[in-house]
Amino acid sequence: MQLADDSTKDYKALVQHGYDQCAAAYAGARQEEAHPELAWLMARLPEGASVLDIGCGAGLPIARALAERHRVTGVDLSGEQVRLARANVPRGAFIHADVMAVDFPAHDFDAVVMFYTLFHLPREEHRELLRRVHRWLKPGGYLMMTATRIAEEPYTEDDFFGVKMYWSNYGFDDYKRMLMELGFRLLDATEIGHGYGDDAPAEQHPLIFAQVEK
Repeated sequence: MQLADDSTKDYKALVQHGYDQCAAAYAGARQEEAHPELAWLMARLPEGASVLDIGCGAGLPIARALAERHRVTGVDLSGEQVRLARANVPRGAFIHADVMAVDFPAHDFDAVVMFYTLFHLPREEHRELLRRVHRWLKPGGYLMMTATRIAEEPYTEDDFFGVKMYWSNYGFDDYKRMLMELGFRLLDATEIGHGYGDDAPAEQHPLIFAQVEK
């Protein structure tokens, strides 16, 4: 682990390149079924609801599960991940872009999901992204996102599925506070695994389920 404090480096480019290079290995390591907690969201959405998947990766398993009943739009920084998502989830619409460089109309989505994504963006952008998510959601719309337990200085690791990868995050309480300040109501919170198959080392991530105030 190394501190990511070099102002001359483009850490987003590092994330994009890393996921392009490890896309097949990463997708192959993901668990086949979506987390059971996704049912909290699915049970509240009407058939054909519009859902945005930020950091959709190869579309498995989250976008695929959502697309069985809903209209899914996915955004991912990695072009190779988006290529895989289009093949894996043909009913979805997938955008290759930095989510901070795209925009959607206000009140466009019934729900937004963001699994294992936020910590790959510089944490200085996290509040702004959550503010945009609030604007993109319809009144009463839902957000389901993974967070991190504690705040950490931005850092890189040299061997994430064989590539160098970047992380940057605040802590769980920080994210809950941001969401409430932005006009979300917290519905539930729990901890879930890392989303990989059973052979991967154990790791837990906080999961936040929130709703835009009506």
